[in-house]
Amino acid sequence: MSKKQINLKKNPNLKWLVLVALIVMVLAIPGYNWMKGNNKARAQRQKSILSPVIMVPGSSATTERFNQLVNQLNRDTPVKHSVLKINVSTKGVLSYSGTINKNDHEPFIIIGFQNNKDGYSNIKKQAGWLDQAFYAISQNYKFNNFKAFGHSNGGLIWTYWLEHYYSTYSDEITMKRLMMLGTPYNFSESNINHRTQMLEDLIKDKKKIPQNLVVYSLSGGKNYESDGIVPEASVAAGKYIFQNQVKNYTAMTVTGEEADHSDLPQNQQVVQVIEQYLLEPVKNKNNQGPATRQSSSKDKSNGRNEQNQFKSVENFDI
Repeated sequence: MSKKQINLKKNPNLKWLVLVALIVMVLAIPGYNWMKGNNKARAQRQKSILSPVIMVPGSSATTERFNQLVNQLNRDTPVKHSVLKINVSTKGVLSYSGTINKNDHEPFIIIGFQNNKDGYSNIKKQAGWLDQAFYAISQNYKFNNFKAFGHSNGGLIWTYWLEHYYSTYSDEITMKRLMMLGTPYNFSESNINHRTQMLEDLIKDKKKIPQNLVVYSLSGGKNYESDGIVPEASVAAGKYIFQNQVKNYTAMTVTGEEADHSDLPQNQQVVQVIEQYLLEPVKNKNNQGPATRQSSSKDKSNGRNEQNQFKSVENFDI
């Protein structure tokens, strides 16, 4: 019998100490590897120059909703934006199409939902599915900031996501700008004194929205009251959520041609607002400052009407 065996017999507690030490060592190895991998991922995120524009369409719309908008933006931009489309099933399964080009620092990521129906209960579900897609791309692409765009209910989904999910990422990922287009914060209600439950809830949780966020809200002015579907007063109700909460809140009303609800994403003036306020400035070839975006023939033909395109602009700072 060896001396080690004798010692273990004389000290029965010693074998338990040895066993515990072995367990600690076994557990420590994956823990160390996880910590090392987590620190590496954090460093990658901090160094990343990727700043995607993440788009969410409205009710009954798919990831194809912004095809014309993307084409118009790429037509005016010297460096083309690549496009990644993600469709989220009702079970949270993500389906991908398209790709993000290696040298594209500002790609478009469009997130749509199998259940794209209207209604407050569905908007809350869609915000959860948006979060599943957002988590996936944040892990895959390691960006540290992004811009958000939502048409119609897409703006509601982003707002609900900001209030209920964004805090999970806010230490590492910043939403720099949020632009909403024809977003019905009070649904079809045109009287602000008749607030829907959704509007009441969004106002109640507004303090969860980051104060360093810059927000733009655009409405369509097909007539003096609505864009043909969404009342202007419903879009304007967004100020009760964002005003005096975010760094800057700007409201605009787009009038003129293609100012009805369904045409807003491809409205040329909306395209110009996106280029000017949502996208990063285009660098010139010598990287010494912003370059002028190319103007399409449609821009030139409509230039004489441009001064009539924005009926109102309101700017609020905290």
